[in-house]
Amino acid sequence: MKQKMVIKVSMPCERSRSKAMTLAARADGVISMAITGDAREKLEVVGDGVDPVRLVSCLRRKVGHAEILQVEEVKDKKPEEEKKKPEEPKPPQPVAVYPPPQCYPGGYHYYRHPPPPPMVVCEEPSSCSIM
Repeated sequence: MKQKMVIKVSMPCERSRSKAMTLAARADGVISMAITGDAREKLEVVGDGVDPVRLVSCLRRKVGHAEILQVEEVKDKKPEEEKKKPEEPKPPQPVAVYPPPQCYPGGYHYYRHPPPPPMVVCEEPSSCSIM
């Protein structure tokens, strides 16, 4: 579900605005965000599956005072337009068909050799030493 949130955040300087935008951008599901309002104190976030309470608590910890002003569902305009337009049948596209590969008489044979015998490793110390 796509939703639009308007959050009032205490952002007195450009650095705090930048920090708030960065925090909002890192939140899971955020699609777009903008700073709005006359005093540029409102953060408008649009996202899919964004938890507004977690976002506000994160903003409070990192930036300063923040409160949720509005949360509303956003409906896409594209599905409505698609419903109005009837689907036009598309002509089938030609598909290239290739002949099967030819088999040559007296085909090649592959002989697989048996694996080498396993190596035996002795853990016992040897009485023979070569130096």
